[in-house]
Order: sequence, then structure tokens, then C-alpha cells
Amino acid sequence: MDSIMARQDINRSFEMAVFAAVVEAGAFSAAARRLELTPSAVSKLVNRLEARLGTRLLQRSTRQLHTTPEGDTFYVQCKRILDDINSAEREAAQGAAPRGRLRINCFVPFGVHYLLPILPEFSERYPDIMLDVVVSDAVVDLLEDRTDIAIRTGRLKESNLVARKLGEDCMIVAAAPAYLARHGTPRTPQELSTHKLLGFNFRHQKEAWPFRDGLGGHIEITPQGEILVSDGESMRQLALAGMGLGRFMSQHVREDIAQGRLVPLLEDYSTGDGEIVHAVFMGPGLQVPARVRVMLDYLLEKVKLSRPC
Repeated sequence: MDSIMARQDINRSFEMAVFAAVVEAGAFSAAARRLELTPSAVSKLVNRLEARLGTRLLQRSTRQLHTTPEGDTFYVQCKRILDDINSAEREAAQGAAPRGRLRINCFVPFGVHYLLPILPEFSERYPDIMLDVVVSDAVVDLLEDRTDIAIRTGRLKESNLVARKLGEDCMIVAAAPAYLARHGTPRTPQELSTHKLLGFNFRHQKEAWPFRDGLGGHIEITPQGEILVSDGESMRQLALAGMGLGRFMSQHVREDIAQGRLVPLLEDYSTGDGEIVHAVFMGPGLQVPARVRVMLDYLLEKVKLSRPC
């Protein structure tokens, strides 16, 4: 029974490799040459795969070959599985030494203030790991983007992701002294309606700014879109330039406040809400490659992000 299951697993991985080759080559004949098989053998393998899955993965015509929506999804998953198999074999053959490409996606403030400064030491420790770092506040799909680790704030929604908490930080509303000199200092959250509030030009987890209303309740103020930015560091730069009020993780603007470049506002109305920062990766049930595992451990060792709210 075990030998039968082993043969099935081998056939499945081979079918995935053949299907991926067909998608990448754009034709059965080109994939066959790449795999050193006959076009008919490649066609039969894909047909068998579609029959087993009970869905069509490729749309065929006399001149063109296209993936169906199901085929697109399956191709991305196949590449992930095949990459994991290759990685596992390389690690086993090389004594599980961490190596290979490591793709990390993180939001801009974290990248600028935490991740990028600690990467030189990481590269010294693990010279065989090739770093591929994307710094962006846009949330990516780890599977589709081929990302190994993403640094995110807020609650984890995807059930197929595993999270390691790196820390948490309070949120602060702040503005430059020059802005406050021109427009006045808001004394209550309600007065924010007369001020320029910096917002994001993408869907953010927390669009509204929460405050206590001073009467035992809460109030939320939402930036109206007068000035929108793509990331937290751009918001900080515009706030420093006196363009408006921004809402930041406290550690992001800690030095600016200490040096008087920004002034914290409405602290008496703070709800004490904060942002939890996680390192997320694919799971559960998937093998975590050594290159991913050592980076997760390194982040927990080096990142000191904790300010009780």
C-alpha cells in the first residue's frame, strides 16, 4: 500500500511539473521539447490531470492555448509546491543549510526603521540566502506574489497563514509646528473637521481615526481624501512638511516628536488603540524552509517593538 501511495505522489508531482511547463511554454510541443517528451505524452498527462481534478485547466484552440481561471489558480499552487520540493531536496542534500531566495514584503515604516537596518548582519550570518525585499504598504497575496514572509499589522484574516507576533505599538496623531501655527491646534476630535487629515489611497484596515469623545463614549473621524498617500513614510514626510495631520505608530515618529519636528495631538482623547505587528507565512501543514525559519527567528531576536497603550 505504501509503495502504491508513493508512486501516486511521484506521478502527481510529475504531472504538476508537466502542467507548469505547458503554461510557461504556451504550447504542448514547446513544453515537450523542454521536458524531452513527445507532444502526445504531454497532452495525455494534462488530460489525465484534468480528468482526475474534474475541471478544465487549459483552453485549447488550433493556434492558442490559455489557462482557465481554475488553471491560473492551480498553476500558482503547483509552482509553490514544486519550489518547496526542490528546496527540501536541496536542504537535505546540503545538510539543511539555509540557502536560496527569500522574498519578504513589509509595510514602509517597518521596512525603513526596522527591517532594512538589520539585514546586513543577517546577510553576514547567512551568505547563501539571497534577499528579495519589497517595501510597500499594499497588502499582497503571499501565494500569488510568491512571498515567503510578509510583515503586517492588524488582525490576521487568512486561515492558511501562520503568524508570529513581533510586537505592538500605540497610534499617535501628530502635526508639524508650522502647520499648527497656520491652522491652529485642534483641542477636541470634533475640531478635526476643519483640518487637513492625511489618508491612504488604498484600502486600509482602519480607515477611521478612533477617539474618546470626552463624554464617556467614542467617536471616529475619517480623512476625507484631501491628501492621500501610498504608505506611512510618505505620510510622515508630508506631515513634516506641514501638509496636514497624520496618524502614526508611535515608534515611527518617536524621534520627530523628541526633536520637536512633530507635535502629538489629542492625547487626552486617545482610545489607547494600537497596532500589532506580525510576521506571517504560509501554513499550517506546509514545510517551512530553512531560509524562512532562520529569518523568522532573526526578526524575533532583533525587532524590539513594544509600547503598551
